[in-house]
Amino acid sequence: MTDDRPLALGCMRLSTEPDRDEPAAIAVLHAALDAGVTLLDTADAYCWTDDERGHNERLIARALSSWHGDRSSIAVATKGGLTRPGGRWAPNGRAKHLAAAAEASCRALGVERIDLYQLHAPDPRVPLATSVRALADLKRRRLVERIGLCNVTVSQIEEARRIVEIDAIQVEASLWQDREFLSGVIRYCVDHRLRLMAYRPLGGTKARSRITKDPVLGAIAAEGDATSFEVALAWLAGLSELIVPLPGATRIDTVRSIARHRTLRLTDEQRARLDELCPAARAIRTGPSASATVQPVARTDAEVVMIMGLPGAGKSTMARELAARGYLRLNRDETGGTLRGLVPALDRALASGTPRVVLDNTYVSRASRAPVIQAAAARGVPVRCICLSASVADAQVNAVTRIVERYGKLLDAGELAVQRKRDPAALAPMTQFRYQRELETPDASEGFAHVDVVPFERRADPSRTGRAVIVWCDGILAESRSHQRVPSSVDDLAVDPGRAAPLRRYADQGFRLLGLSWQPDIAEGTRTAADVNAVFAKMNELLGLAIEVEHCPHPAGPPQCWCRKPLPGLGVLLIHRHNLDPARCLYVGEGPQDAGYAQRLGFSYRPAREFFDDTEMEHTCVRG
Repeated sequence: MTDDRPLALGCMRLSTEPDRDEPAAIAVLHAALDAGVTLLDTADAYCWTDDERGHNERLIARALSSWHGDRSSIAVATKGGLTRPGGRWAPNGRAKHLAAAAEASCRALGVERIDLYQLHAPDPRVPLATSVRALADLKRRRLVERIGLCNVTVSQIEEARRIVEIDAIQVEASLWQDREFLSGVIRYCVDHRLRLMAYRPLGGTKARSRITKDPVLGAIAAEGDATSFEVALAWLAGLSELIVPLPGATRIDTVRSIARHRTLRLTDEQRARLDELCPAARAIRTGPSASATVQPVARTDAEVVMIMGLPGAGKSTMARELAARGYLRLNRDETGGTLRGLVPALDRALASGTPRVVLDNTYVSRASRAPVIQAAAARGVPVRCICLSASVADAQVNAVTRIVERYGKLLDAGELAVQRKRDPAALAPMTQFRYQRELETPDASEGFAHVDVVPFERRADPSRTGRAVIVWCDGILAESRSHQRVPSSVDDLAVDPGRAAPLRRYADQGFRLLGLSWQPDIAEGTRTAADVNAVFAKMNELLGLAIEVEHCPHPAGPPQCWCRKPLPGLGVLLIHRHNLDPARCLYVGEGPQDAGYAQRLGFSYRPAREFFDDTEMEHTCVRG
């Protein structure tokens, strides 16, 4: 059978290496074309910094224009959607950016239409559908011939295919990297006849010594008068006619070696030996679907339960309940190591006759779940997935509650960083958002016997009986005479005495009076905590009330703490400190975040205008 796949070369390192040499790079590209390479894979972001965006594309254009061979058979695949600010890799999947990037790539490559244009990576800040529709528009405008996606999940591929035809998928795959075999992406592409372009097919520069020293690769290379690198490429390409390895090269001799892998024919026995280095890939060659990786379940007297959900979704609570019913609990946070490191422990437990096992780490991806499913299937034991559908807001409250109960306070960014090394409960504020972005919804096609979705339900603590009125102080109880966001000093404080009466009525009924505030000037060094406390002490004096005020001292920007609204830290801290029953507490605010803030904490909510206007009469402000 004729192999009609392109022989491909990944060109990134010709432009991103610190010691790059452009004349030498063009010589490498010429050698690649002379050796039979027909697909060059590049990207506008293959450069040092944004200042030279398109460097690799321009390099390829120069190489093609100066090559004396037949250029009609050469295709160039490029990508957009990553930027290089200061040399970093930063996603930008906005439609406007992708349109401008594709137009710039056409100019850099010197073409009217790009052969294959790929989204370099999904942008977590932009809906994938927005980016894919932008690619579809580029195809309608005939700026691109075909569309591809890089670094995506099965669900993202399916979402994209509902919008436009997808021609190629690019992910990392090699003997040393089985993630996308386990994730189902490669299986999906093979089953749906999508070209799979495998970058780092040799494992990257860090794997070079591993390849040269591996005894299996070395022995097979000797049997075929080849190099270990050629054997590794031939194995990957041999898994399916849809897989196109994308090795990179910066030297002419390497390019020639890359081309030789196409002539290397591995025997079935050699493939079997190589498969042992990457067992997850074996099913690509032998199985018709994802279910081929899972053996039929034989035992009905045993069960493995995998509890899924965001950090703080309640997995540990459910796991403890199952453990109390006789399930063996396996948890990386308690045993140390990695998620995959739990698989041998699972296998030992099932082999020794343990009938029921529960795992409750955050198995966010198909790739992380697959080894568990396969290990259980190998023992004939079904795996049931319990997916806790807690919202991020509920998971945040749970995470902060664990921190406060464990440490008696909120932890700032520095304390979280220190504690996180030994305590998985010390979550950073953005952790759950990251997991939410990365979460692949569990599906029975992965090999689960059942997938049970359990809605989150917060259970009331009957021991919590306290009541409180909690007021957002900034601009409501403590105003600035100079019209700043908060009073800068005691002299800048303005207090409306009429706001005392409604609060006093609640206090007379046994409600605590509590306040919240944001004071970023403390972090900026223009005020001290003592200055802030003095303002609130004066506020209480002028109102004639005793309001306990907690404030967030941290700056604006991406949250590094749990205490800045709308994150629930300060509210949870007050609940814990005063044994409050959230259902018996009232939160008073007036900002756009306040109603949602109250809801996530379980407080009733009233806008400040309504709360104070009930009894408010004409009065004047008392100055501090």
